[in-house]
Amino acid sequence: MDVRAASIRFCASLGQMGHPEAPTAATLLGEPLPVELMNTVGIDRKDVQDALGDDASVTAWLRAIDDRLRCEAGATVGPAAVGGATEHDLADRLRALRDALRRLAAEVTEDPRPPVTSVIPERQNAIDTLNALAAAWPELRWPSGGDPVPVFRTSGTTGDLAVAFIAHQAVDLFTDGRRKQLRACLAPGCLLYFLKQHPRREWCSAVCGNRARVARHYQRHHIDSRPTAAERTRRSRP
Repeated sequence: MDVRAASIRFCASLGQMGHPEAPTAATLLGEPLPVELMNTVGIDRKDVQDALGDDASVTAWLRAIDDRLRCEAGATVGPAAVGGATEHDLADRLRALRDALRRLAAEVTEDPRPPVTSVIPERQNAIDTLNALAAAWPELRWPSGGDPVPVFRTSGTTGDLAVAFIAHQAVDLFTDGRRKQLRACLAPGCLLYFLKQHPRREWCSAVCGNRARVARHYQRHHIDSRPTAAERTRRSRP
């Protein structure tokens, strides 16, 4: 049994519960945190919605994943960690990380969807951004009578650690076997990514699966049934 993978799945289940007092507009699917960050853009009634559109939204998203940060990194992001003069800088760095991750994910998945966040034209620029923000390192915590666990550290605040830890996880994601599991959800009106950890999974969620099936049904019974130009000409003859 992969204990590390089981621990990550448990932490992800905490994140799906969310914080009622810290709502976020982002869809949380229980994916690895770098993928959750990629998924902070979506479509609502054909308009692109950015769940990190302002500093307050960034703070709400960080608080929504607070349980996962505590579980996976050994850190918590409370109000004091993301408030005050550093809030705007922290928000800028998280959005920059999100844009870099989506740029790299689009390449890995051969994503046919047009970019919806700040365009990073050069692949190396996205890599440089990720590397610059991944300044987190693990330290050993081994309480007496307990099990040893890694705790992540950075030179800044716990808010800084949140960004650095997600970037650190993204380096792992793109360099291990999970890179090949990364998929773009190609259901109509979806901009999200997911890890295909089950051979039958094709969509990010059941909602997108239903939407794709409805679109295929419409295609078969409406668009495909329309007469061709030649058929319309034959029908118009006396």
